This record gives sequence, structure tokens and C-alpha cells, in this order.
Amino acid sequence: MDIEGIGHHISRQYNEELEEIRTKVMEMGGLVEQQLNNAVDALVDNDRDLADSVIMNDLKVNSLEVDIDEECVQILARRQPAAGDLRLIMTVIKTITDLERIGDEAERISKMSLKLSKSDVVDSSVSAIGHMGHHVRHMVHDALDAFARMDAEAALKVWHEDRKVDKEYEGIMRQLMTFMMEDPRSIPNVLDLLWSVRSLERIGDRATNICEYVMYLVKGKDVRHTSVENMEKYVLGHKSKK
Repeated sequence: MDIEGIGHHISRQYNEELEEIRTKVMEMGGLVEQQLNNAVDALVDNDRDLADSVIMNDLKVNSLEVDIDEECVQILARRQPAAGDLRLIMTVIKTITDLERIGDEAERISKMSLKLSKSDVVDSSVSAIGHMGHHVRHMVHDALDAFARMDAEAALKVWHEDRKVDKEYEGIMRQLMTFMMEDPRSIPNVLDLLWSVRSLERIGDRATNICEYVMYLVKGKDVRHTSVENMEKYVLGHKSKK
């Protein structure tokens, strides 16, 4: 998709620089996706080795964020981008920040899984948490796909999925609170599960942030903190409801 001439410049080197940062964002996104997948699997399967690998690999995510951020700064300084190019740079800077934080949440989930001990509470809750984790993983994947294709409509579709994740989150939280009230001995394990579920909910929020950046990149309109009706109007061309 062509967006106000992104990647279509007389300078071949400039085109390559823009394409390189997009490619690196996808590389970072792929690593973060794998971190998230491994963190959820470690929690559901009680896999300590997998949890340890997530914690160790978080440094790679951090390193990629620093590298991409530096490249963006260099492009801003040398090229003084405007219009679509400037929106691309800003979108990349914001996106890698959220990706790094998704990586942090994956690391947190892994740390919680290492603290959990087997119990009836854990066994009865991990299935629902695993389902929520699967949903969130798809959100992150689809948000990155929307970024790669510069597809605002796809980003809007993913953005709407966060409501379903929030409902799952609320249901699991109610269940876990009930466990604690019924059996105070379960509190240590339940608290670790609570923090893990909270991390998944935050990852869903981060995925919606990336979707909002994609909509901004493609449509040139900042859709953050606006109504759903206005967001759909900007992306789909629908008239806002009165």
C-alpha cells in the first residue's frame, strides 16, 4: 500500500533506510510473539525450562528496541522526514515501545509461573487462562500483520477484539477471587495467577495501541481517546452516529 509516498524517494538509500526499520520492527515483533507464546505455554504446562528461557531472552528484546530507536533518531536528524514518512517514524517509535513492554509482561508471566506450585486451584484455572492467552497471542500477531501490510481496516478489527479479552479477564478474576474467599490457603498461588492474568490483559491493551498507531499511519488521524463511532468513521468512512 502506498501512503503519501512512503519509500518512494529519489534517494535509494533513504528508501532502504525506511524499509530497514520496518523490517526490524517485524523482527522484534516476531521475537516478542515467541516470548509471549513461550510464557503462556510455560504457565499452562508448568514448564520451568521454558519460563527460564523467556526471562533470559528478554535482553534481546530490549536490545532490538534500542537499536531501532537509534536508527529512527538518525533518520529524523539526517532526512527531516515529512508527511507519511514522519508518521512512519513516529509509528515505529511508539510500536517498539509497546513491543518492549509486551516482552516485559511475558517475562513477568514466566516469573509467576516459576513461583506457582501445583494445586487444585492452579489446575482448575490454567485452562481459562490458557484460552485468554491464546486470544491475546492472536491479537498481537494480527496487530503486527496489520502494521506490516499498513492495513487500517485490519487494525480496527483487531482493536475490537480487546473487548472480548476484557470480558475473559473479568470472568477469570471473579473466579480467582472466589477461590481466595473460599480457601485462604490458596491465596499465595491465586495471587501469582492474578498477576499473570493482569499481564495478559495489559498485553491486549498494548496490541490495541499498536492498532491505533497503524490507523494513524495509514489515515493520518490520531484515533486515540476517541469514540468507537469516530474511529470507524476515520477508518471505514462511516458517518458518526448522532
